[in-house]
Amino acid sequence: MKTSPRADYRESQHRRAKQSATLAEKFPELAALTLNLAYLNPDGSTRNREIRFSVNIAGASSVFRIDCLNPDCVGGDYDLSDVLKQAVAVRQPVVTGELCCEGWQNRFTIDHERCHQRIAFTIALDYRRKKAG
Repeated sequence: MKTSPRADYRESQHRRAKQSATLAEKFPELAALTLNLAYLNPDGSTRNREIRFSVNIAGASSVFRIDCLNPDCVGGDYDLSDVLKQAVAVRQPVVTGELCCEGWQNRFTIDHERCHQRIAFTIALDYRRKKAG
């Protein structure tokens, strides 16, 4: 069966996430996580879609990635794993930022034209109380 570069990439990312620890396993001090996400056009001036969701800490992968909104993007998406890791390390309650998709615009532009779709995000984190002693 012939596959596409996009399908191959998504499959490799799915395997990577499936093989990783859950958020609860990797960050036992994390009690809750909520993500507000806005998809932006490449220059960041227009919001195409906004979503907000609570993450199931017990079931969600610690490879914390979001798919690119461009249906033809190859090798891109947004990986928030390091953002989350840094926030939890210092028990930061809120993290905001913006990421640019570094995938390719489509399968015909691989090695020539980057996707550059953007997301703006706010991650709200709640932590378990530290045990005394």
